[in-house]
Amino acid sequence: MRFMIIVKATRDSEAGVMPSEQLLAEMGKFNEELVKAGVMLAGEGLHPSSKGARVRFAGDSRTVIDGPFAETKELIAGFWLWQVKSKEEAIEWVKRCPNPMLGESEIEIRQVFEAEDFGAEFTPELRAQEERLRGEIAAKH
Repeated sequence: MRFMIIVKATRDSEAGVMPSEQLLAEMGKFNEELVKAGVMLAGEGLHPSSKGARVRFAGDSRTVIDGPFAETKELIAGFWLWQVKSKEEAIEWVKRCPNPMLGESEIEIRQVFEAEDFGAEFTPELRAQEERLRGEIAAKH
């Protein structure tokens, strides 16, 4: 099972406050544990929303909204993509994580959809297309 582990933004992360050398070292050690255990597939920190944009869809219309965005508690400061056996295993790993922010912080755990989760609507043709695209992505990286 794959899970996206979402590090929620804080006022500090949105203000561009960078982590200390100590926190970077602690996170590096934690990431090494994840990699050695075969759990970590990807992980990155994100710039503040002031450097981002959103695209709002309404039918055929597209509206671009530049950051920053007001609701800090709804924003993401970083993420991991993990491969684990269960949500409980993901929770246990998150509980071992250093606090990613200076004060209070929150990490959200969300399961990633797999092909079988989509049922009959995900036809053999669509599955083949998905596999082909994943192969192309892997070949480019």
